[in-house]
Amino acid sequence: MSEPIRVVLVDDQQMVRAGFRMVIDSQPDLTVVGEAGDGAAAVELLARTRADVVLMDVRMPGTDGIEATRQVTALPEPPRVVVLTTFDLDEYVVAAIGAGASGFLLKDAAPEDMLAAVRTVHAGDSVIAASSTRRLLQHVAPMLRGAGAGGGATAAPTDDRALGELTPREREVLEQMAYGASNTEIAAHFFVSEATVKTHVGRVLAKTGSRDRVQAVVLAYRTGLVAPADLLRDA
Repeated sequence: MSEPIRVVLVDDQQMVRAGFRMVIDSQPDLTVVGEAGDGAAAVELLARTRADVVLMDVRMPGTDGIEATRQVTALPEPPRVVVLTTFDLDEYVVAAIGAGASGFLLKDAAPEDMLAAVRTVHAGDSVIAASSTRRLLQHVAPMLRGAGAGGGATAAPTDDRALGELTPREREVLEQMAYGASNTEIAAHFFVSEATVKTHVGRVLAKTGSRDRVQAVVLAYRTGLVAPADLLRDA
């Protein structure tokens, strides 16, 4: 049996961490290796504790989740960070993704969505709980239009050049990624194999210079390749 996925919980509410720990530790392929109640403590913990995935709350006293994400993703062997958010904190999601988060999860998500998020991110696929992703993007997408990597700058000319490098099919795959579709869903949409989709996704990431799928999705909205109205039709 392979080694369990190592998870660190970062939230200033102890009861929230306790609930997450109970759910995660109930799974044979997952294990909680540490907890922190604020961003500074999280950075210190992760500098000395090997972790695969971090569930990071955004609003915390002192060092918030955005700055903590920026510092954690700058570590030599960084874990993947999943930002925990609520609908009224959309602007924080945009900033956190710009800081290096690999995805986001609604704090009121069902336990199975949280478990799927951890496993999916660990596998290198930043599509997290597609239905929740679509719901959240309905709120976040308007802010991504014209938002730079840090959440405030306008789309750079290099963004448009990156899109220009994509083939028509790769652009279509990027559009599906922006709708929150998984590789399986994209394969079904285009009637191709998942292996073919993975190849397309890899080329999209390479050609656009995106670190992961979330960064590619940000690019799609920032450049106007996908508009919020397009997302609403699939909600």
